[in-house]
Amino acid sequence: MSISERGSREERRQDDAARRGGAEASAAAVLVRAFRPTGHPGIALPQRISSLAPLYIDTPDAAAAFFASLPSSGAIALDTEGASFHRFVDRIYLLQVSAPGVTAVLDPLAIGAPARMGELLQSRAVEVVLHDADYDLRLMHQDYGWHVNHIFDTRVAAQLLGIKAFGLAALLERYFGVQLDKKFQRADWSLRPLSKGMLDYAALDTAFLLDLSDKMRAELDRMGRLSWAAEEFEGLEGTKWEREDPALAFMRMKGARDLSRRELAVFGEVVAWRNTVAKELDRATFRVMGNEVLFELATLQPKSVPDLSTIKGMPRGIVERRGRELIDAVARGVALPEDALPRYPRPARWDKDADFDERVNRLRGVREAVATKLDLDPGVLASRERLESIARAKPASLEELAAVPGIKKWQAGVLGDAAIRAVKN
Repeated sequence: MSISERGSREERRQDDAARRGGAEASAAAVLVRAFRPTGHPGIALPQRISSLAPLYIDTPDAAAAFFASLPSSGAIALDTEGASFHRFVDRIYLLQVSAPGVTAVLDPLAIGAPARMGELLQSRAVEVVLHDADYDLRLMHQDYGWHVNHIFDTRVAAQLLGIKAFGLAALLERYFGVQLDKKFQRADWSLRPLSKGMLDYAALDTAFLLDLSDKMRAELDRMGRLSWAAEEFEGLEGTKWEREDPALAFMRMKGARDLSRRELAVFGEVVAWRNTVAKELDRATFRVMGNEVLFELATLQPKSVPDLSTIKGMPRGIVERRGRELIDAVARGVALPEDALPRYPRPARWDKDADFDERVNRLRGVREAVATKLDLDPGVLASRERLESIARAKPASLEELAAVPGIKKWQAGVLGDAAIRAVKN
Protein backbone atom coordinates (compact mmCIF):
# COMPACT_ATOMS: atom_id res chain seq x y z
CA MET A 1 0.00 0.00 0.00
CA SER A 2 2.39 9.27 -4.82
CA ILE A 3 0.23 11.17 -2.48
CA SER A 4 -1.82 14.00 -3.91
CA GLU A 5 -5.05 15.84 -3.33
CA ARG A 6 -4.98 15.56 0.43
CA GLY A 7 -6.54 18.94 1.00
CA SER A 8 -10.04 17.50 1.02
CA ARG A 9 -9.01 15.13 3.79
CA GLU A 10 -7.99 17.97 6.09
CA GLU A 11 -11.65 18.59 6.81
CA ARG A 12 -12.00 15.09 8.20
CA ARG A 13 -9.32 15.84 10.76
CA GLN A 14 -11.67 18.33 12.35
CA ASP A 15 -14.03 15.48 13.19
CA ASP A 16 -11.44 14.11 15.60
CA ALA A 17 -11.89 17.01 18.00
CA ALA A 18 -15.24 15.67 19.18
CA ARG A 19 -13.52 12.58 20.53
CA ARG A 20 -10.53 14.22 22.18
CA GLY A 21 -10.35 14.49 25.92
CA GLY A 22 -10.76 11.18 27.67
CA ALA A 23 -10.63 9.39 24.31
CA GLU A 24 -8.48 6.57 25.62
CA ALA A 25 -11.08 5.70 28.23
CA SER A 26 -14.16 6.09 26.04
CA ALA A 27 -12.80 4.41 22.90
CA ALA A 28 -10.72 1.61 24.43
CA ALA A 29 -12.01 -1.78 23.37
CA VAL A 30 -11.75 -4.79 25.66
CA LEU A 31 -10.17 -7.45 23.49
CA VAL A 32 -11.90 -10.44 25.01
CA ARG A 33 -15.21 -9.11 23.70
CA ALA A 34 -13.94 -8.84 20.15
CA PHE A 35 -13.18 -12.51 19.52
CA ARG A 36 -14.81 -15.84 20.19
CA PRO A 37 -12.52 -18.67 21.37
CA THR A 38 -13.51 -21.81 19.52
CA GLY A 39 -12.74 -24.05 22.46
CA HIS A 40 -10.09 -26.12 20.69
CA PRO A 41 -8.51 -28.43 23.26
CA GLY A 42 -5.00 -27.55 24.32
CA ILE A 43 -5.12 -24.00 22.96
CA ALA A 44 -4.40 -21.33 25.57
CA LEU A 45 -4.83 -17.64 24.85
CA PRO A 46 -1.81 -15.44 25.56
CA GLN A 47 -2.21 -14.08 29.07
CA ARG A 48 -1.80 -10.43 28.08
CA ILE A 49 -4.54 -10.73 25.45
CA SER A 50 -7.16 -11.90 27.91
CA SER A 51 -6.86 -8.85 30.15
CA LEU A 52 -5.47 -5.99 28.08
CA ALA A 53 -7.54 -3.17 26.56
CA PRO A 54 -5.89 -1.29 23.69
CA LEU A 55 -5.18 2.41 23.83
CA TYR A 56 -6.73 4.75 21.31
CA ILE A 57 -4.33 7.60 20.53
CA ASP A 58 -5.26 10.64 18.47
CA THR A 59 -3.09 13.50 19.75
CA PRO A 60 0.58 14.18 18.91
CA ASP A 61 1.50 14.40 22.62
CA ALA A 62 -0.11 11.06 23.44
CA ALA A 63 1.58 9.45 20.44
CA ALA A 64 4.97 10.85 21.44
CA ALA A 65 4.50 9.56 24.99
CA PHE A 66 3.45 6.12 23.76
CA PHE A 67 6.45 5.62 21.48
CA ALA A 68 8.81 7.04 24.11
CA SER A 69 7.58 4.32 26.47
CA LEU A 70 8.61 1.52 24.10
CA PRO A 71 12.07 0.00 24.51
CA SER A 72 14.77 0.60 21.91
CA SER A 73 15.18 -3.11 21.28
CA GLY A 74 13.00 -6.19 21.16
CA ALA A 75 9.93 -6.61 18.98
CA ILE A 76 6.82 -4.68 18.01
CA ALA A 77 3.89 -5.70 15.83
CA LEU A 78 2.63 -3.33 13.15
CA ASP A 79 -0.35 -3.08 10.84
CA THR A 80 -1.90 -0.29 8.78
CA GLU A 81 -5.36 0.35 7.42
CA GLY A 82 -5.82 2.13 4.12
CA ALA A 83 -8.89 2.90 2.05
CA SER A 84 -8.02 1.88 -1.51
CA PHE A 85 -11.45 0.27 -1.82
CA HIS A 86 -13.01 3.69 -1.32
CA ARG A 87 -10.55 6.53 -2.08
CA PHE A 88 -8.74 7.63 -5.23
CA VAL A 89 -5.29 7.81 -3.65
CA ASP A 90 -4.64 5.44 -0.79
CA ARG A 91 -2.75 6.40 2.33
CA ILE A 92 -2.51 5.21 5.92
CA TYR A 93 -5.69 6.00 7.80
CA LEU A 94 -4.99 3.91 10.88
CA LEU A 95 -1.91 2.49 12.59
CA GLN A 96 -1.96 -0.49 14.93
CA VAL A 97 1.06 -1.17 17.12
CA SER A 98 1.55 -3.89 19.71
CA ALA A 99 4.49 -4.36 22.07
CA PRO A 100 4.76 -6.73 25.03
CA GLY A 101 2.02 -5.68 27.41
CA VAL A 102 0.35 -3.02 25.27
CA THR A 103 -1.65 -2.56 22.06
CA ALA A 104 -2.41 0.85 20.61
CA VAL A 105 -4.56 2.05 17.73
CA LEU A 106 -3.32 5.40 16.44
CA ASP A 107 -4.96 7.98 14.19
CA PRO A 108 -2.30 9.16 11.70
CA LEU A 109 -4.57 11.95 10.45
CA ALA A 110 -4.28 13.53 13.89
CA ILE A 111 -0.80 12.57 15.10
CA GLY A 112 1.26 13.10 11.96
CA ALA A 113 4.54 11.18 11.74
CA PRO A 114 6.07 10.69 15.22
CA ALA A 115 9.86 10.79 14.86
CA ARG A 116 10.31 8.15 17.55
CA MET A 117 8.08 5.75 15.61
CA GLY A 118 10.28 6.13 12.54
CA GLU A 119 13.38 5.49 14.64
CA LEU A 120 11.94 2.26 16.06
CA LEU A 121 10.70 0.90 12.72
CA GLN A 122 14.01 1.58 10.99
CA SER A 123 16.20 0.30 13.81
CA ARG A 124 18.01 -3.01 13.35
CA ALA A 125 17.60 -3.57 17.09
CA VAL A 126 13.80 -3.76 16.78
CA GLU A 127 12.11 -6.66 15.03
CA VAL A 128 8.93 -5.48 13.30
CA VAL A 129 6.30 -8.22 12.98
CA LEU A 130 3.69 -7.82 10.24
CA HIS A 131 1.29 -10.08 8.39
CA ASP A 132 1.51 -9.85 4.59
CA ALA A 133 3.89 -6.92 4.86
CA ASP A 134 4.21 -5.84 1.22
CA TYR A 135 1.42 -3.26 1.03
CA ASP A 136 2.05 -1.93 4.54
CA LEU A 137 5.72 -1.38 3.69
CA ARG A 138 4.82 0.49 0.51
CA LEU A 139 2.39 2.75 2.37
CA MET A 140 4.91 3.42 5.15
CA HIS A 141 7.47 4.56 2.59
CA GLN A 142 4.92 6.52 0.55
CA ASP A 143 3.45 8.43 3.52
CA TYR A 144 6.47 8.80 5.80
CA GLY A 145 9.56 7.94 3.75
CA TRP A 146 10.43 5.14 6.19
CA HIS A 147 12.08 1.86 5.21
CA VAL A 148 11.15 -0.76 7.79
CA ASN A 149 14.06 -3.05 8.71
CA HIS A 150 14.39 -6.34 10.59
CA ILE A 151 11.05 -7.74 9.44
CA PHE A 152 9.17 -10.89 10.43
CA ASP A 153 6.24 -11.55 8.10
CA THR A 154 3.84 -14.16 9.49
CA ARG A 155 2.30 -14.82 6.07
CA VAL A 156 5.69 -15.64 4.57
CA ALA A 157 6.51 -17.79 7.60
CA ALA A 158 3.25 -19.69 7.15
CA GLN A 159 4.00 -20.38 3.49
CA LEU A 160 7.49 -21.65 4.34
CA LEU A 161 5.94 -23.93 6.97
CA GLY A 162 3.70 -25.41 4.28
CA ILE A 163 0.51 -23.98 5.78
CA LYS A 164 -2.10 -23.76 3.04
CA ALA A 165 -4.51 -21.34 4.78
CA PHE A 166 -2.14 -18.47 5.55
CA GLY A 167 -4.54 -15.54 6.01
CA LEU A 168 -4.34 -13.89 9.42
CA ALA A 169 -7.80 -15.08 10.48
CA ALA A 170 -6.92 -18.67 9.58
CA LEU A 171 -3.62 -18.49 11.45
CA LEU A 172 -5.18 -17.07 14.60
CA GLU A 173 -7.74 -19.84 14.62
CA ARG A 174 -5.04 -22.44 13.98
CA TYR A 175 -2.68 -21.28 16.73
CA PHE A 176 -5.01 -19.68 19.31
CA GLY A 177 -8.49 -21.00 18.57
CA VAL A 178 -9.65 -17.45 17.85
CA GLN A 179 -12.26 -16.58 15.22
CA LEU A 180 -12.11 -13.03 13.90
CA ASP A 181 -15.20 -11.17 12.83
CA LYS A 182 -14.69 -10.10 9.18
CA LYS A 183 -17.42 -7.47 9.36
CA PHE A 184 -15.04 -4.56 8.80
CA GLN A 185 -12.74 -6.18 6.25
CA ARG A 186 -13.66 -3.61 3.60
CA ALA A 187 -14.56 -0.74 5.89
CA ASP A 188 -13.79 2.84 4.90
CA TRP A 189 -11.03 3.68 7.38
CA SER A 190 -10.85 7.27 6.15
CA LEU A 191 -14.15 8.07 7.88
CA ARG A 192 -14.22 9.83 11.23
CA PRO A 193 -15.24 9.13 13.91
CA LEU A 194 -14.47 5.42 13.82
CA SER A 195 -16.96 3.19 15.61
CA LYS A 196 -16.01 1.13 18.65
CA GLY A 197 -16.50 -2.01 16.58
CA MET A 198 -13.98 -0.77 14.01
CA LEU A 199 -11.46 0.00 16.74
CA ASP A 200 -11.97 -3.48 18.24
CA TYR A 201 -11.40 -5.04 14.83
CA ALA A 202 -8.29 -2.98 14.14
CA ALA A 203 -6.69 -3.75 17.49
CA LEU A 204 -6.88 -7.50 16.90
CA ASP A 205 -4.78 -7.22 13.74
CA THR A 206 -1.64 -6.83 15.86
CA ALA A 207 -2.66 -8.05 19.34
CA PHE A 208 -1.66 -11.67 18.59
CA LEU A 209 1.21 -11.09 16.16
CA LEU A 210 4.09 -11.19 18.64
CA ASP A 211 2.89 -14.47 20.14
CA LEU A 212 2.20 -15.82 16.67
CA SER A 213 5.70 -14.95 15.46
CA ASP A 214 7.21 -16.71 18.49
CA LYS A 215 5.31 -19.91 17.72
CA MET A 216 6.15 -19.78 14.02
CA ARG A 217 9.81 -19.03 14.64
CA ALA A 218 10.03 -22.11 16.84
CA GLU A 219 8.43 -24.24 14.12
CA LEU A 220 10.71 -22.84 11.42
CA ASP A 221 13.72 -23.58 13.60
CA ARG A 222 12.54 -27.11 14.31
CA MET A 223 12.07 -27.77 10.58
CA GLY A 224 15.42 -26.24 9.65
CA ARG A 225 13.78 -23.42 7.70
CA LEU A 226 14.57 -20.42 9.87
CA SER A 227 17.37 -19.37 7.51
CA TRP A 228 14.91 -19.57 4.61
CA ALA A 229 12.63 -17.14 6.40
CA ALA A 230 15.50 -14.80 7.26
CA GLU A 231 16.44 -14.59 3.58
CA GLU A 232 12.84 -13.91 2.56
CA PHE A 233 12.40 -11.27 5.27
CA GLU A 234 15.61 -9.53 4.23
CA GLY A 235 14.26 -9.37 0.68
CA LEU A 236 11.25 -7.38 1.93
CA GLU A 237 13.42 -4.55 3.22
CA GLY A 238 13.32 -1.54 0.95
CA THR A 239 9.93 -2.47 -0.54
CA LYS A 240 8.38 0.61 -2.13
CA TRP A 241 6.54 1.78 -5.19
CA GLU A 242 8.84 2.79 -8.01
CA ARG A 243 8.29 6.06 -9.80
CA GLU A 244 6.35 5.65 -13.03
CA ASP A 245 4.78 7.87 -15.64
CA PRO A 246 1.08 8.03 -14.67
CA ALA A 247 0.19 8.93 -18.26
CA LEU A 248 1.38 5.48 -19.40
CA ALA A 249 -0.10 3.45 -16.53
CA PHE A 250 -3.05 2.39 -18.73
CA MET A 251 -0.65 0.34 -20.87
CA ARG A 252 0.08 -1.89 -17.87
CA MET A 253 -3.56 -2.69 -17.20
CA LYS A 254 -4.52 -6.32 -17.73
CA GLY A 255 -5.96 -6.80 -21.22
CA ALA A 256 -4.51 -3.63 -22.73
CA ARG A 257 -2.01 -5.56 -24.85
CA ASP A 258 -4.90 -7.23 -26.66
CA LEU A 259 -6.04 -3.90 -28.13
CA SER A 260 -5.02 -2.46 -31.49
CA ARG A 261 -2.94 0.72 -31.39
CA ARG A 262 -6.03 2.84 -32.23
CA GLU A 263 -8.08 1.10 -29.57
CA LEU A 264 -5.21 1.57 -27.14
CA ALA A 265 -5.26 5.32 -27.86
CA VAL A 266 -8.98 5.48 -27.06
CA PHE A 267 -8.43 3.34 -23.98
CA GLY A 268 -5.75 5.73 -22.73
CA GLU A 269 -8.08 8.70 -23.14
CA VAL A 270 -11.02 7.13 -21.30
CA VAL A 271 -8.73 5.87 -18.50
CA ALA A 272 -7.37 9.41 -18.11
CA TRP A 273 -10.94 10.74 -18.03
CA ARG A 274 -11.92 8.22 -15.34
CA ASN A 275 -8.87 9.16 -13.25
CA THR A 276 -9.78 12.83 -13.46
CA VAL A 277 -13.31 12.14 -12.25
CA ALA A 278 -12.15 9.77 -9.50
CA LYS A 279 -9.62 12.32 -8.29
CA GLU A 280 -12.26 15.03 -8.26
CA LEU A 281 -14.62 12.86 -6.22
CA ASP A 282 -11.83 11.25 -4.12
CA ARG A 283 -13.30 7.90 -5.02
CA ALA A 284 -11.72 4.59 -6.03
CA THR A 285 -11.57 4.40 -9.82
CA PHE A 286 -13.66 1.24 -10.09
CA ARG A 287 -16.43 3.05 -8.21
CA VAL A 288 -16.57 5.56 -11.07
CA MET A 289 -16.47 3.00 -13.88
CA GLY A 290 -15.28 -0.59 -14.15
CA ASN A 291 -12.37 -1.61 -16.37
CA GLU A 292 -14.61 -3.81 -18.50
CA VAL A 293 -16.63 -0.73 -19.51
CA LEU A 294 -13.44 1.11 -20.45
CA PHE A 295 -12.45 -1.75 -22.75
CA GLU A 296 -15.90 -1.67 -24.34
CA LEU A 297 -15.48 2.05 -24.98
CA ALA A 298 -12.08 1.43 -26.56
CA THR A 299 -13.38 -1.20 -28.97
CA LEU A 300 -16.87 0.17 -29.75
CA GLN A 301 -15.81 3.85 -29.88
CA PRO A 302 -19.30 5.38 -29.44
CA LYS A 303 -19.93 8.66 -31.28
CA SER A 304 -22.85 10.11 -29.30
CA VAL A 305 -24.15 10.28 -25.76
CA PRO A 306 -27.13 8.00 -26.55
CA ASP A 307 -24.66 5.38 -27.81
CA LEU A 308 -23.22 5.16 -24.28
CA SER A 309 -26.44 3.69 -22.92
CA THR A 310 -26.03 0.63 -25.17
CA ILE A 311 -22.77 -0.36 -23.47
CA LYS A 312 -23.16 -3.07 -20.84
CA GLY A 313 -22.32 -1.88 -17.35
CA MET A 314 -22.32 1.82 -18.23
CA PRO A 315 -23.52 3.76 -15.14
CA ARG A 316 -26.66 5.73 -15.87
CA GLY A 317 -25.45 8.65 -13.76
CA ILE A 318 -22.31 8.94 -15.90
CA VAL A 319 -24.39 9.08 -19.07
CA GLU A 320 -26.68 11.75 -17.62
CA ARG A 321 -24.08 13.97 -15.96
CA ARG A 322 -20.81 13.38 -17.82
CA GLY A 323 -21.77 11.70 -21.07
CA ARG A 324 -20.50 14.56 -23.23
CA GLU A 325 -17.12 14.50 -21.47
CA LEU A 326 -16.80 10.78 -22.07
CA ILE A 327 -17.69 11.05 -25.78
CA ASP A 328 -15.09 13.82 -26.13
CA ALA A 329 -12.48 11.53 -24.55
CA VAL A 330 -13.32 8.77 -27.05
CA ALA A 331 -13.12 11.29 -29.90
CA ARG A 332 -9.64 12.41 -28.83
CA GLY A 333 -8.38 8.85 -29.07
CA VAL A 334 -10.02 8.33 -32.46
CA ALA A 335 -8.50 11.57 -33.80
CA LEU A 336 -4.95 10.93 -32.61
CA PRO A 337 -2.55 10.97 -35.60
CA GLU A 338 -1.25 7.60 -36.73
CA ASP A 339 2.36 8.42 -35.87
CA ALA A 340 1.33 9.42 -32.34
CA LEU A 341 -0.52 6.21 -31.46
CA PRO A 342 0.80 4.45 -28.34
CA ARG A 343 3.15 1.56 -28.96
CA TYR A 344 4.54 -1.03 -26.61
CA PRO A 345 8.35 -1.10 -26.52
CA ARG A 346 9.91 -4.16 -28.04
CA PRO A 347 10.89 -6.63 -25.32
CA ALA A 348 14.52 -7.56 -24.91
CA ARG A 349 15.26 -10.45 -27.24
CA TRP A 350 17.10 -13.56 -26.33
CA ASP A 351 17.83 -16.62 -28.37
CA LYS A 352 15.42 -19.36 -27.40
CA ASP A 353 17.09 -22.63 -28.28
CA ALA A 354 15.14 -25.68 -29.33
CA ASP A 355 15.57 -27.41 -25.95
CA PHE A 356 14.42 -24.48 -23.80
CA ASP A 357 10.82 -25.63 -23.30
CA GLU A 358 11.99 -29.14 -22.52
CA ARG A 359 14.38 -27.82 -19.86
CA VAL A 360 11.56 -25.82 -18.29
CA ASN A 361 9.38 -28.93 -18.22
CA ARG A 362 12.12 -30.97 -16.57
CA LEU A 363 12.66 -28.21 -14.02
CA ARG A 364 8.94 -28.17 -13.32
CA GLY A 365 9.13 -31.88 -12.59
CA VAL A 366 12.01 -31.27 -10.18
CA ARG A 367 10.08 -28.49 -8.49
CA GLU A 368 6.95 -30.64 -8.07
CA ALA A 369 8.93 -33.52 -6.58
CA VAL A 370 10.85 -31.30 -4.14
CA ALA A 371 7.71 -29.35 -3.17
CA THR A 372 5.85 -32.58 -2.44
CA LYS A 373 8.72 -33.87 -0.31
CA LEU A 374 8.90 -30.62 1.67
CA ASP A 375 5.10 -30.13 1.77
CA LEU A 376 5.44 -26.70 0.14
CA ASP A 377 3.32 -24.99 -2.45
CA PRO A 378 5.28 -25.31 -5.74
CA GLY A 379 4.84 -21.59 -6.38
CA VAL A 380 6.54 -20.78 -3.07
CA LEU A 381 9.47 -22.98 -3.99
CA ALA A 382 9.94 -21.42 -7.45
CA SER A 383 7.63 -19.54 -9.80
CA ARG A 384 7.36 -20.29 -13.53
CA GLU A 385 9.41 -17.15 -14.19
CA ARG A 386 12.20 -18.41 -11.94
CA LEU A 387 12.21 -21.81 -13.66
CA GLU A 388 12.58 -20.05 -17.00
CA SER A 389 15.49 -18.02 -15.63
CA ILE A 390 17.22 -21.24 -14.57
CA ALA A 391 16.51 -22.86 -17.94
CA ARG A 392 17.96 -19.84 -19.71
CA ALA A 393 21.08 -19.65 -17.54
CA LYS A 394 21.79 -23.41 -17.65
CA PRO A 395 23.84 -23.42 -14.41
CA ALA A 396 26.47 -26.14 -14.13
CA SER A 397 27.06 -25.88 -10.37
CA LEU A 398 25.26 -24.96 -7.16
CA GLU A 399 27.17 -21.67 -7.12
CA GLU A 400 25.92 -20.82 -10.60
CA LEU A 401 22.38 -21.88 -9.66
CA ALA A 402 22.42 -19.55 -6.63
CA ALA A 403 23.64 -16.73 -8.89
CA VAL A 404 20.63 -16.95 -11.23
CA PRO A 405 18.65 -13.66 -10.93
CA GLY A 406 15.70 -14.03 -8.56
CA ILE A 407 16.84 -17.34 -7.07
CA LYS A 408 17.49 -17.24 -3.34
CA LYS A 409 20.14 -19.32 -1.63
CA TRP A 410 17.59 -21.52 0.15
CA GLN A 411 15.82 -22.25 -3.14
CA ALA A 412 19.08 -23.18 -4.82
CA GLY A 413 19.90 -25.39 -1.86
CA VAL A 414 16.70 -27.44 -1.98
CA LEU A 415 16.47 -27.63 -5.79
CA GLY A 416 20.16 -28.53 -5.83
CA ASP A 417 21.77 -31.06 -8.12
CA ALA A 418 18.42 -32.22 -9.51
CA ALA A 419 17.88 -28.78 -11.06
CA ILE A 420 21.39 -28.76 -12.50
CA ARG A 421 20.83 -32.17 -14.09
CA ALA A 422 17.52 -30.99 -15.51
CA VAL A 423 19.17 -28.24 -17.57
CA LYS A 424 21.96 -30.34 -19.03
CA ASN A 425 21.61 -30.90 -22.76
